[in-house]
Amino acid sequence: MPKPSDTKQRILATARDLFTQQGVQRTSLQDIADVLGITKPALYYHFQSREDLVRSIVQPLLDDGEKFLLEQEARGDAPVRELIEGFFDFNYRHRADVLMLLSEMPTLADLGLIDTALGWRTRLTLLISGPEPTLEQAARAILALGGLQDVCMQFPDAPVDDLKAAAVTAALDALGR
Repeated sequence: MPKPSDTKQRILATARDLFTQQGVQRTSLQDIADVLGITKPALYYHFQSREDLVRSIVQPLLDDGEKFLLEQEARGDAPVRELIEGFFDFNYRHRADVLMLLSEMPTLADLGLIDTALGWRTRLTLLISGPEPTLEQAARAILALGGLQDVCMQFPDAPVDDLKAAAVTAALDALGR
């Protein structure tokens, strides 16, 4: 797989920052080009549209999330602590992209990501609580998973090891384990 160009990486980083600050719908390709000091046609060379740019930013998140889930589902017997730790690692690794997406919910809906995120939580709930969780077990799992995700975004300056230890302990407490 070829490595993306420096210009493409700069475009992605700048777009992510502007999308987070201003929202996806309020950020034009011209805004991105202006910040980078490049022409709009130069930006179009790398990305055909704003939607193409957004998808390029979130695709690694989607691929990584699906890979994590497929590995856990194939394994089928991972201890709950390992599932929670893995989900923390995934969210911490992608916190900038998740924060960008959460800053503008219509973008999540337009890209079909709300259903994807809810589907991931359902799949993780089944791995944590078994194939027929009670309402309480399912609610605890959703609270644990959602809280874990929120912690990754809420405390960006906390040392990662301390944050992970605190978040995993809290998630396991929410699960009643």
